[in-house]
Amino acid sequence: MTERDPAISARTALAALGLALALALPLPLAAEDILLSAPGSQEPSFDPAPPPSLNFYGSPGLIDMPSAEMLPDAQFTTAFSSFGGQGRLTTTFQALPWLSASFRYNGIRDWNYGGFDTYYDRGFDVRVRLLSEGRYRPAVAVGLQDFVGTGIYAGEYIVATKGFDTPALSPGRLPGRLKLSAGVGWGRLGTNNSFGAPFGNDRPAYDPESTGGKVAYDQWFRGPAAFFGGLEWQADERWSVKAEYSSDAYNFETGVTSVFERKSDFNFGVEWQASESTRLGAYYLYGSRFGLAANIQVNPSRPPNRIAAPAPQPVAVRVPKVDNPLSWSEDWAGPAGAAAASQAAGQGAGQAAANRQLLRDLLQTRLSEQGLELESISLSADRAELRYRNTRYSSNAIAVGRAARVLAATLPNSVETFRLVPVRRGLALSAVTLRRSDLEALEFAPDASRALYAVTAIGEAAPLPPAGALGPVGSYPSYRWSLGPYFDPSYFDPDRPFRLDFGLSLSMTYEFAPGWLVSGNIRQRIAGNVKDGRPSNSVLPHVRTDQTAYAQEDTVLNRLYMARQWRPGGALYARVTGGYLEKMFGGVSAELLWKPVNSRLGLGVEANYVRQRDFDQRFGFQDYSVFTGHASAYLELGNGYLAEIDAGRYLAGDVGATVSLDRTFSNGWSVGGWFTVTDVSAEDFGEGSFDKGIRFTIPVNWFLGKPTQQAINFGIRPTQRDGGQRLNVPGRLYEQVRDSHAKALSDQWPRIWE
Repeated sequence: MTERDPAISARTALAALGLALALALPLPLAAEDILLSAPGSQEPSFDPAPPPSLNFYGSPGLIDMPSAEMLPDAQFTTAFSSFGGQGRLTTTFQALPWLSASFRYNGIRDWNYGGFDTYYDRGFDVRVRLLSEGRYRPAVAVGLQDFVGTGIYAGEYIVATKGFDTPALSPGRLPGRLKLSAGVGWGRLGTNNSFGAPFGNDRPAYDPESTGGKVAYDQWFRGPAAFFGGLEWQADERWSVKAEYSSDAYNFETGVTSVFERKSDFNFGVEWQASESTRLGAYYLYGSRFGLAANIQVNPSRPPNRIAAPAPQPVAVRVPKVDNPLSWSEDWAGPAGAAAASQAAGQGAGQAAANRQLLRDLLQTRLSEQGLELESISLSADRAELRYRNTRYSSNAIAVGRAARVLAATLPNSVETFRLVPVRRGLALSAVTLRRSDLEALEFAPDASRALYAVTAIGEAAPLPPAGALGPVGSYPSYRWSLGPYFDPSYFDPDRPFRLDFGLSLSMTYEFAPGWLVSGNIRQRIAGNVKDGRPSNSVLPHVRTDQTAYAQEDTVLNRLYMARQWRPGGALYARVTGGYLEKMFGGVSAELLWKPVNSRLGLGVEANYVRQRDFDQRFGFQDYSVFTGHASAYLELGNGYLAEIDAGRYLAGDVGATVSLDRTFSNGWSVGGWFTVTDVSAEDFGEGSFDKGIRFTIPVNWFLGKPTQQAINFGIRPTQRDGGQRLNVPGRLYEQVRDSHAKALSDQWPRIWE
């Protein structure tokens, strides 16, 4: 896709194609079955091989041609390749064991056609495994390459790959592995020595003047087809060699633009595994050019460092009641029933109150040592309800486990039942109820986490603390601040594909009562070049495309707002936020969310009235105002997947819906994508035809190796336009409640003993 149309279609990318394939599976199936079942993968894999190497398009393959291999589930790769004046930067994510998706940014130097010295292009690929490799059969995959937009690299393929072990080079060395691949390609993969058009010849030629942005499904597997193939011999765990026969004639690059000269159909290469995550390669391509490639592969489920949290204290085991009945006395809690009423003003009731206060103060200290903050504690002779805030751990299962062990080490022996309620900004999120005797019996049991989960109840929390609950000393008002760097990128400007502002960010939050807060953020730019980007050419209200105008000032008030959050009752959560909500808009936002703790479905509605802020991001506003809002549905599909649909009115006044799919891992990593379709026409929308992109969340503890809730969040759009743009409201409710509800806790439950 050209700079005139840097579109990526999520409509048929990971969400749509994956959903279509999932729906094609036999019913009835649970959501987890749909996501975890691979078409054609019923036969167990034979002799699992090391992770596959990548081709010049950043997907598993030979050199310029694909293979049928799949990366390990959840593998995330970044690959760069260069030859013949062409540079390709590709990100690939193995979304499912049988489905991968890639986003690629290309630059072709010395283009000298259509007004471009260097031709920049963006594209999406998707690959589906039809058959896994068996003892005698090859793996088989089908793929769509650059299947949206102008499609300079557009092509489709069906390919098969089979691996064979080969003798070791010398005694004591691991055996080598030979992989053979062969397939049929269409589009540009069918341009060299094609044998005909088996599914029709009506495929339009590539048009560099097209603005693209639409799914070209009517072209898939149309036009001439050609064979390709090759081999890779992995001599040992470090070195491999490759050779292939290419079906890509590079007609446009060698004919119209003369970027390079193609003299041969064969390509050769050698690759070196420099480390567990890094692979380098050198190649001789098409009889005329040398090329280089490098790729980095990481897996979010395997952090590079072990998280070094303070060791949890062991469960304090009580002495048996028969051995020391006095230690199990309930007298500490005071007289009960009618006696308590008659002695309310007496020594018994007063001593009981003092006992509770002493226990509260001791719990507050011990919880703080574990990275937890006491919200309230309610005590009786045999039960305790603890409400707490998790300020340290990305996994709430860890927080539950540590809170339970603090209670076991602190409370009198007669307290048998613990009810643990995580709280965030005044919202009681869930209630985890477990028995103290189960903690004591199961800590060192085989499969201890599964056994504890079987005897634990997860349910709704009451909106308010129970009567008689004791709050912590000096908890409200509370004040927090932080000072650190910020990075604000801008992508795919035709003059400079990547721009960046960076500087210091000062954030402050003041909670003056449970559920009430004031928060602000000031930024000071140190250096950057986003302000030098191209101005907006949008025909819609400039709700996002004036980012260059908003980047002119060095010191800005990024956000300043007040928020109120509460539980209206049942499974309901509510929020009202007012102020300078984001760098471009300020106003009032209200939200109501229905999300039962044990349901995978959540429903919400949000209404906002906002006005556009002045470009200097101080306290002034411009004339443009809009009422915007959405109805939202959230569905947890299993295996960490979350599907979301938001339908309503966007900032430019357009009406439509956003569909998104995200995968979240137990360690906090998240990868996802979205697309938005509204009543704005493709012509009025401009480049890309509709809004879409990919987004990532990377927890900081993945790098630091110590527990923290901080994370790096960023998204990549092929182009920023004004259609389909939502307000960036801080503190949306579903983001706050999801990770403390039953499905998230069950997924993370193995971490309960950490």
